[in-house]
Amino acid sequence: MVTASVPEQKAKVGPTQLLINNEWVNSVSGKRFETINPSTGEVICDIAEADAADVDLAVAAARKAFNSGDWRQMSATKRGDLLYKLADLIEQNIEELARLETLDNGKPLNDSLNADLPLVIACYRYYAGWADKIQGKTIPINGPYFCYTRHEPVGVVGQIIPWNFPLLMQAWKLGPALAAGNTVVLKTAEQTPLSALRVGELILEAGFPPGVVNILSGYGPTAGAAISHHMGIDKVAFTGSTEVGHLIMEAAAKSNLKRVTLELGGKSPNIVFADADMDQALDGSHDALFFNQGQCCCAGSRLFVEEKCYDEFVAKSIERAQNRIVGDPFNEQTQQGPQVDQEQFNRVMGYIESGVREGAQMLCGGSQVGDRGYFIKPTVFVDVKDEMKIAQEEIFGPVMSIIKFKDIDEVIERANATMYGLAAAVWTKDIGKAHAIANSVRAGTVWVNCFDVFDAAAPFGGFKQSGIGRELGEYGLQQYTEVKTVTVKL
Repeated sequence: MVTASVPEQKAKVGPTQLLINNEWVNSVSGKRFETINPSTGEVICDIAEADAADVDLAVAAARKAFNSGDWRQMSATKRGDLLYKLADLIEQNIEELARLETLDNGKPLNDSLNADLPLVIACYRYYAGWADKIQGKTIPINGPYFCYTRHEPVGVVGQIIPWNFPLLMQAWKLGPALAAGNTVVLKTAEQTPLSALRVGELILEAGFPPGVVNILSGYGPTAGAAISHHMGIDKVAFTGSTEVGHLIMEAAAKSNLKRVTLELGGKSPNIVFADADMDQALDGSHDALFFNQGQCCCAGSRLFVEEKCYDEFVAKSIERAQNRIVGDPFNEQTQQGPQVDQEQFNRVMGYIESGVREGAQMLCGGSQVGDRGYFIKPTVFVDVKDEMKIAQEEIFGPVMSIIKFKDIDEVIERANATMYGLAAAVWTKDIGKAHAIANSVRAGTVWVNCFDVFDAAAPFGGFKQSGIGRELGEYGLQQYTEVKTVTVKL
């Protein structure tokens, strides 16, 4: 494993205030909080801290824009044009945004530039194309009546995005909401506010009317809770932990029964059969776990390997992990940057200690890289049992657990023995096995001989406690509309 040095800051910082009603403003309280460079542990800058009073102002602006502003009267085609313009502006500023994302989040610049940003741009363009194609149906009913449906925007939408893919999750949320004609109050993750605020500048440049998009930076227990409880918000969309998802759903129920979509945690089974293309399965499984420092809700963190090829697979997996380049995320050779902050670093290290304590065998990694920032060596555990903490709970870090299985019936049962159901994958040359896994594993997405394949047209979301509703695709758009039935006597 090569460790790159961490140089000086290499990104320009944009706005640090709140965006409310198309104006950059300080928080009502005047409070500010620090955002940290995870590569060094040093402060990048301080940011205006929103709380309930700022949420009130943002909701009022969004409500006015929805009820009576230019947005309300705007044609669907024009809404699409604005989303296309925003996508174009992001593309024109792609390198700046990628650097800002890497500075604040810690992910390698290569990933920000070549994975996250292209998906961001594609998402906005996908939903721009949908804006003038949201339509209802005519329904033949009994009697002399003309019956039809309208798909109307839900109204004012509260959106709370996570820190692992700040720009991408902002696009997943804003794209369908705006295409459908809603107005938005969006809260960034407190760890990674900078790129979302920079997109706020581009939203203004694109020409969105006042109050349509309001962007707040603040903490979950204050600003996030205020959004979840707010009587003036008609729907809340959240991506994050299952624990917080429970709190948001409870708040929505106790307030005004606002609509809720939740994309939550996962403990995704990644199943490798002995008849798989072994090199393909090794590479895919490595990326499935270690991509984005393991900070992916759909990470293939329960790696089930058939006993016939288990020893070979383990040996080659360890070799790949040991050769993974960890260090300065702005270095083009770096494959893994730091965890997002000290809290996440401590959490991951706690899971590593738990794995050792419960008897799993740690064959590589398990310690910090360097003495600055929040870098963790790629870690591989074998002899992992289903009941162990590292096999049950979402680690959200570069910790691979390799689990042995005997046959397809056994692995299906074990794969489903979790409260989560976000994603799964299977590696095999046998089409029958592939379909058996795809049909039997309870997960919102199943990849066959691939992993982490995303497209704006393909819906994503979870079964069980991995969430409610879907993002992306036409299914994601449906989460931002209400269906109205109109019946006319002829």
